[in-house]
Amino acid sequence: MIELKGVRWTYSGADGPTLDDFSLQVRRGETVVLCGPSGSGKSTALRLMNGLIPHFHDGTLEGTVHLDGQALADLPLDQIGRLTGTVLQHPRRQFFTDETETELAFALENFGVPPEKIRERVAAAVDDHGLGDLAGRSLQRLSGGQQQQVACAAATVHRPPVLLLDEPTANLSAAAVERFTATLRLLRAQGATIVIAEHRLYHLYGTADRFVVMRDGRIDESATIGDDGLRGLARPTRLQTPLTCAHGPSVAPGATAPLPRAGLRLRGIRCDFHGRRVLDIDESHLPAGTITAVTGPNGAGKSTLARILTGLQRHQGEVLLDGRPLTRTQRQRVSAIVMQDVQRQLFTDSVEAELRLEAGQGSGVHEVLRDLDLERYAGRHPLSLSGGQQQRLVVAAARLSGRRLVVFDEPSSGVDQRHLHSITRVMRDLAAEGAVVLLISHDEELLALAADQELRLRRLARP
Repeated sequence: MIELKGVRWTYSGADGPTLDDFSLQVRRGETVVLCGPSGSGKSTALRLMNGLIPHFHDGTLEGTVHLDGQALADLPLDQIGRLTGTVLQHPRRQFFTDETETELAFALENFGVPPEKIRERVAAAVDDHGLGDLAGRSLQRLSGGQQQQVACAAATVHRPPVLLLDEPTANLSAAAVERFTATLRLLRAQGATIVIAEHRLYHLYGTADRFVVMRDGRIDESATIGDDGLRGLARPTRLQTPLTCAHGPSVAPGATAPLPRAGLRLRGIRCDFHGRRVLDIDESHLPAGTITAVTGPNGAGKSTLARILTGLQRHQGEVLLDGRPLTRTQRQRVSAIVMQDVQRQLFTDSVEAELRLEAGQGSGVHEVLRDLDLERYAGRHPLSLSGGQQQRLVVAAARLSGRRLVVFDEPSSGVDQRHLHSITRVMRDLAAEGAVVLLISHDEELLALAADQELRLRRLARP
């Protein structure tokens, strides 16, 4: 179904090829997982399969790429669109409408499917992907994980024979991952050909036909799952330590204890979007010197809490640092955040210059670059890096910020096993220096490595 033979691809302006003598054959109906260290070329391989290369990305292509027996470079874009469905690393970049159902219908409308058939297919996709709670919702008001669920459904609704997924579970809760995996099995049983670029592998064990390891733009025939840079197939041990705090309606029950002063204290935190309450915490304490994991289902208000604590979101209630109330402006000055879509936080023309924004001419830049395996990219433009490398760059900037509160919102998207440990070391160093460190994540491997305690939110019922 898909055949890449002797492919060498170099992005315009790049120092060298991203893929070099890359060959891969995916049989019809096969499910193949591309895994490997960050920057090994997984996303680029997917772009070759869906025609983004060479139709949209500039560069030099050698070798051949065939889709369903035809040279992909010669296929018109509408035909490629009928043959393939794609989910990008950051789904909001591929949305064309502003509402769940209209996004699901978009491809079908473009292909001229009759309206009654469109309604039937959209209803089936909502049911198959468990999107009932998201029906009628604005895409811009959904959480990152909820947007990812909509993007996965939109990629399949026109029933393409080839499905290409780039980190499709990066922001999904455990329950959403289970639903997604069940949908993959259904599509596989229906004969779809599926290629997934992924770091989190355990949920795909038993579903994938093959795991293909990539390294430095080639297939590494000698590598096995669990090698350096690769995550394992065993489900990680679930985080068990609850947060000791006084709980509001949106926090799962747990033990209570006297609250110390050092760190952040939340009192009566309420936040509403368009008449709907999304966060409701009576009282909680986030101690300094500790990594607190904020967990819960997609849409529970985790990223909203991060924006409140860093002064980016209006709210009711009070936030105190070391017993002193802070205004939103004061919180902005004492906090740093690693967002889900880190490209929004890249401003300069080189990796080193990006870190100088935080560190100035002070020491520590080269040490952090080395610790996060970015030293060789110091002169590169940040937007030329892979998704995982960009993630580590913004983590490095947070490390150098010197702020009292540092929030990591899904920092492991596009990050391999080795760099999970390096990101954990960054968080531990910050905590050891007395910072309040919050880790918002669904990544059970990262939670098992890094979290000292857990603040578990539950999604509030819709009125």
